[in-house]
Amino acid sequence: MKILITGASGGIGYEFASLYAQDKNSLILVARDMVKLEKIKIDFEGRYGINVDILAIDLSLVDSGQKLIDNIDDKKIDIVINNAGMGEVGAFINSDIKKLTSMINLNITTLTEITHHFANLMAKSGGGKILNIASTASFQPIPTFAVYSATKAYVLNLSEAINYELKNSGVTVSTLCPGPTITNFDKSANASNIKHLTKYAMSPKEVAKAGVKQLQNNKMTVIVGFKNKFLAFASSISPFRKLALKISANLMKES
Repeated sequence: MKILITGASGGIGYEFASLYAQDKNSLILVARDMVKLEKIKIDFEGRYGINVDILAIDLSLVDSGQKLIDNIDDKKIDIVINNAGMGEVGAFINSDIKKLTSMINLNITTLTEITHHFANLMAKSGGGKILNIASTASFQPIPTFAVYSATKAYVLNLSEAINYELKNSGVTVSTLCPGPTITNFDKSANASNIKHLTKYAMSPKEVAKAGVKQLQNNKMTVIVGFKNKFLAFASSISPFRKLALKISANLMKES
């Protein structure tokens, strides 16, 4: 199989790449850091005897989704994993609007462009899988994480709707919703001092393994971790919405 993974230079994206490399799949890896991508390419090709193509693209920029599409010659991609994403912790009115719009570009616009393009190709060829990485933040508004949680709610709703539309096409669009995970996300999102996002974080390998299993079983939406499943369920019940809002605000307080 040929698998496209964004945000592949570290964290969950790297673990997805590693798992699929071990199974002798061809990879197209996308991230901003060419140096890290080159090291991964050399490592995987040497260890597993596979072909690894790399693309250094900042997917938070306008039209970067189209740039990615234009740089992929092979139209037969079996699996697309939209893993690249970013967050920013802070009160909405005090946040840098440029960072927020970059987040929206990456988490929403670029993901939509990539999903639209490859879902079309897969539908025409009669099959394929797309996995969009959302978050447990998809299920409730989160004060001081307002834009991030809103973008991930978009990812969840978009993916589930498209999956329904494509149910007879051989194409599945799945959504993986991890909770806090041990990656560089916390540092880049200014969240290193938030206990909920650090102390109780899962390993990226554990999350990636859940995603691979999800794709194998054609599951539409998977929430990783029992505690995360419970919180997501409680947040979705209308009488608990105000309580969920208060709880999420408390969880986001610095330790």
